[in-house]
Amino acid sequence: MKPYLESAAEAGLEWTKSSYSGHNGNCVEVAPHDHRIATRDSKNPTGPALLFTPAAWSAFVDAVAAGEFDQA
Repeated sequence: MKPYLESAAEAGLEWTKSSYSGHNGNCVEVAPHDHRIATRDSKNPTGPALLFTPAAWSAFVDAVAAGEFDQA
């Protein structure tokens, strides 16, 4: 299986963005897809989407919540 979808729009997924997202269009949207988590850039809804396993996505979300990617 490929780790991406070539066209996020053609996949027919129901995309969601965080309720914390602003209205400036700089958002990451997520959708369940074939036992994985699809992610896309809201500025490019017809572009590609990356696919993650639920474990990898959960680890990423936990790291964000823990501040591991905060810039100094």
